[in-house]
Amino acid sequence: MAKAQIRYVCQACGDSFSKWQGQCTACGGWNSLIEEVAANVTPFSAKQRASSGGARVHLSDLRNSQAPPPRLITGIAEFDRALGGGLVPGSAVLIGGDPGIGKSTLLLQAAAALARRDERVVYISGEEAADQIRLRAVRLGLQDSAVSLGSATSLRDIITTLEQSPPPSMLVIDSIQTIYADQLESAPGTVAQVRLCAQELIRYAKASGAAVMLVGHVTKDGQIAGPRVLEHMVDAVLYFEGERGHAFRILRSVKNRFGGTDEIGVFEMADKGLIEVSNPSALFLSAREKAVSGSVVFAGVEGTRPVLVEVQALVARVNSGATPRRAVVGWDGGRLAMVLAVLEARCGLGFGAHEVYLNIAGGLRISEPAADLAIAAALVSALTDTPLGHDCVVFGEMALSGQIRPVGHTALRLKEASKLGFERALVPVSANLGNADVTLAQFKDLSSFVDSLTGKR
Repeated sequence: MAKAQIRYVCQACGDSFSKWQGQCTACGGWNSLIEEVAANVTPFSAKQRASSGGARVHLSDLRNSQAPPPRLITGIAEFDRALGGGLVPGSAVLIGGDPGIGKSTLLLQAAAALARRDERVVYISGEEAADQIRLRAVRLGLQDSAVSLGSATSLRDIITTLEQSPPPSMLVIDSIQTIYADQLESAPGTVAQVRLCAQELIRYAKASGAAVMLVGHVTKDGQIAGPRVLEHMVDAVLYFEGERGHAFRILRSVKNRFGGTDEIGVFEMADKGLIEVSNPSALFLSAREKAVSGSVVFAGVEGTRPVLVEVQALVARVNSGATPRRAVVGWDGGRLAMVLAVLEARCGLGFGAHEVYLNIAGGLRISEPAADLAIAAALVSALTDTPLGHDCVVFGEMALSGQIRPVGHTALRLKEASKLGFERALVPVSANLGNADVTLAQFKDLSSFVDSLTGKR
């Protein structure tokens, strides 16, 4: 009998090595290599060809007119919005987020909402006992929902239980890192275990038509733990974001085979669980009372939804010889360095002797380039101690040359600003401005924009 081959697999990137080493040379992670036993390859199995002995696969073309199955509407509008309009039967959805952010609470609320619509829902927890889930349901006021609860970590037990009863409309696995398959000798949560367990659950979803929700742990960097192949295996990936000090929670879609990406659902954490926020712009701007220097309202777009959020900047002079700090919350620190460099090189503003602090109010994270101009306006306003105005919104992309480029969904941004009572907008020169009732000030380059803010124009 051939000797089993031992390999060491990186838990961060999935690359394998023949010997253990402290650092993974593929991704640079330290102490991430775990020993695994590879499949035993015999001389007989090595001679077999994959071109014989298989079953014929039925092929069809794009002209198949079969209508897709209707989506499962949970009734939680923000949850359905992030999914692209509801759960697709037979789909696999991966949802990740920091510990305690509210993943289990959200899924329990969605499961209870479906159960109240006479849909069969199964909730399998590998981290909590069924009694613990019932206690949470009592706190959330969901104890009257007919959700089937189970506590198990064995993949074989879970699949056997599911196949001996009618398939549910929704299956929740909390979490995929706690489930293990006894075919493998590695511990739960390793690359091989996560991959195999997810593959079997996805196979069950496709065969039975159940919508499977997989909860995934995240690393300290905010990425779902395990190899990125897990994100490629599922149909949709949702991230539950939010700061511990804020009550707001953002459910963001980063992958969706059945809908648009970068769609968000906004929730507020309360005593009775997560509450939907139908108008996030008004919520994020509710604390603004008067115009102050360094405060600018950015008109952004998350997926198909316009969101207005406050950008706050603080610029403080440091003592000579000290290294100035650059602190960012809710935005990319590398892009802040680029905006500061362009302001210094193209507009002659000096930030080298100042500490710069930037914050996106409300705990929202912004990634679109359209925020460049709002960030620049907040920095200039803080540096010169010049308030921008309480009735003004700003958006636009900034190039390294100092030019201000137009962005998409301009009419949608202006319409949202007009609906919330804003009267002015500082925007790039664009042809698609719509017919919003807002006074526009258009700029082609950053120099004229800064001159307008500082009163030189």
